[in-house]
Amino acid sequence: MKTEVREAAVVALVVALSGALLGVLWWWLAPSVPLVGDVLNGNWVVYFKDTEGEQAVGVDGTFTLLALAFGLVSAVAVFLFRRRGGVPLVVGLAVGALLGSLLAWRVGVWLGPSGDVIAHAKDVGKGVAFSAPLKLGAKGVWLVWPLAALVVHLGLTALFGPRDVDPYLEQHAEGQPPHAAPPV
Repeated sequence: MKTEVREAAVVALVVALSGALLGVLWWWLAPSVPLVGDVLNGNWVVYFKDTEGEQAVGVDGTFTLLALAFGLVSAVAVFLFRRRGGVPLVVGLAVGALLGSLLAWRVGVWLGPSGDVIAHAKDVGKGVAFSAPLKLGAKGVWLVWPLAALVVHLGLTALFGPRDVDPYLEQHAEGQPPHAAPPV
């Protein structure tokens, strides 16, 4: 059991740290959301440049698709690392993927444009377009990576994992009828 828990901790750590790569890819691939600053009654206000643009949804969609891919890859890697599975390993995979999603979100926000949109609008000037900071509108996408990893790992274990010995077949192989009472 100690070995399984140790392996699960290693899996959780490696999967969680791979979230930094997800964050970099999200920052690099996510569409930018153009904003425009203006002065209204002496105060700076910020608007979407294209009010009907779908870039903000594209930011969430990019994170979701990348998280699905990371869930697939991490589940396959964990399955190949240890085909027997086990509860600690699966828990380590799930916890690592959730922490990886949170790390990816923070890395993407950190690498992305400034979070202070009013100051950014003042810097670029009135009427000039600039990129909005990266943010997730749907916080539930943090769960995409762990859920995808668990579903893929379950499927791989069900299809290619070791099988438990069937006690009925084992009794039959010993010459006992399948439903006979065990010898005393």
